[in-house]
Amino acid sequence: MASDQQKGKEPKMSTRIPVTIEGNLTADPEHDTSENGVEYARLNVAVNDRRLNEETGKWEDVGTVFHRAVVFNDQARHVVDSLHKGDSVVVAGDLRFGSYTDKDDNVRESRDIVADTVAASLRFATARIERAPKASGPYANAEGPVAAPEATGARIAR
Repeated sequence: MASDQQKGKEPKMSTRIPVTIEGNLTADPEHDTSENGVEYARLNVAVNDRRLNEETGKWEDVGTVFHRAVVFNDQARHVVDSLHKGDSVVVAGDLRFGSYTDKDDNVRESRDIVADTVAASLRFATARIERAPKASGPYANAEGPVAAPEATGARIAR
């Protein structure tokens, strides 16, 4: 099969920008299912920038940046069941840029994090972990080395 370059087409360029943020949820995560049946959750995270005031010797908030993130599949359900408004979270994933037309027909740009991982931050909190089954069938509740990667669907390499 001929490549795009061999056919005289320009190859599609993709920019992957990995990001990790830590902040607080500004609302409960919203859970939904796409038209294709894929579960997803949207979450909004406020990240505060703090600086030491050299005159007072105290830490001060000097700005807040708001980020939107989306997470898919089983993790979406776990996020909705586990995290709530005000919780401190860590989100790691890829930054995605897009555009849309608002109600006044103005073209706007958007920036979202497509999350690979969403977790509660334990910097100022504690958590109790409840493991979700990784697979169905005989390996569903297996622990340790018994849970073979091929049985659980775990990806060994990206």
